[in-house]
Amino acid sequence: MSRDYYNVLGVNRNASDDEIKKAFRRKAKQYHPDANPDNPGAEARFKELNEAYEVLSDGDKRSAYNRFGENWRHYQGFDGQNPFGGSGGQVHVDDMSDILESIFGGGGQRRTGGFPSQSAYPRAGDDIERDITISLLEAYEGTKRIINKDGRAITVHIPRGAANGTKVRLAGEGHSGFNGGSAGNLYLVVNVASDPHFERKDDDLLVDVKVDAFTAMLGGEVEVPTMLRPVRLKIRPGAQTGQKLRLNGKGMPKLRQENAFGDLYARVLITVPDDLNPAQRKMAESLRDSLR
Repeated sequence: MSRDYYNVLGVNRNASDDEIKKAFRRKAKQYHPDANPDNPGAEARFKELNEAYEVLSDGDKRSAYNRFGENWRHYQGFDGQNPFGGSGGQVHVDDMSDILESIFGGGGQRRTGGFPSQSAYPRAGDDIERDITISLLEAYEGTKRIINKDGRAITVHIPRGAANGTKVRLAGEGHSGFNGGSAGNLYLVVNVASDPHFERKDDDLLVDVKVDAFTAMLGGEVEVPTMLRPVRLKIRPGAQTGQKLRLNGKGMPKLRQENAFGDLYARVLITVPDDLNPAQRKMAESLRDSLR
């Protein structure tokens, strides 16, 4: 094999033994033939990974490889047959078996050559994901859905504070396992529909509040909608369009944090009358001129 062993495992040349082992575990799980029955190239890729791991997990072999490259065996006198199909020496069987058991589950018998057969290791079933859409009010209050799975009606509780991407797990409701392995999980992936009044950012809410010009100039109170009920908000004199006024704790409940809420921001939109009679217009002009 002429490929760079470090590239095969996807690690740099200064990688630690632990990093090499983790990289092999990750890629071995991806390319193991039992996990790729319809991919004829998986077996060759898995053999390539094993040869790279055989060398880089052994201090003496790794040192020779770092010094002489792909011809390291000729210079160091290594020989023998790799039981995993490569051209190198004996791999650490116990170490390899531990890695494979961590991938495919415990209870399998250890083998000294070839690939562990699918029957040797229990394998967990794959997870399933389904999208589910709820309203902002449902996200605020929490809600439930009834889904059908294999002819069964399952009630699913969506927690308060759920946001886009929140996953609700139904343990054991995924695909069935193999050889006694556990079933996978079913995940409902939440999508919160847009609301016509409130804009959400994380746990905070933003709502536009119309404020007439005189209240903006002189101060007063306005009514602000919240997710539960309207509240009165004090406006200080000189309010400006676009100004945001915070109402503490009036935002969304924080996911899985009891009695914790975000904030609500009221964004001021100053309104002016568009139907002044002549006398009102004259007074408005007089006020405008006095402020210049």
